[in-house]
Amino acid sequence: MPTKTATKSKAKSKEKTVSKRVATPVVKPKKKVGAVSGAPAEHKLRIRVRAYEHKILDLSVKQIMDTAARLDAVVVGPVPLPTEIKRWTVNRSTFVYKDAREQFEMRVHKRLIDILNPTPKVIEALTNLNLPSGVTIDVKMV
Repeated sequence: MPTKTATKSKAKSKEKTVSKRVATPVVKPKKKVGAVSGAPAEHKLRIRVRAYEHKILDLSVKQIMDTAARLDAVVVGPVPLPTEIKRWTVNRSTFVYKDAREQFEMRVHKRLIDILNPTPKVIEALTNLNLPSGVTIDVKMV
């Protein structure tokens, strides 16, 4: 014969429990507009370097880093960004033989460099750099 405590626990488990959900407001943090008064505004020169060959890309990044270091600029990076891979599959034959195919891919390697509070001398030195062909540079002031 079951005890009284056992029957009570079974009765409690059979009861449906209803939980009340209360909607809580979501508070988003406000964005700071401008710099804090008294502190100097921090500017960044963001350089994105792209190339098909990673060896040429690394040489170009090293050249940019050396130029910035020579002029005592604060440099963050280089940060490797994900490699962009484009792939194509093409029939080898023009008319029949659908099973015979060729696959091609093109890889674009990327790096990101930030220069904090660049001086005009740093910007001028970076614009006068001679980099190898096949290297693309995007420069933004953030």
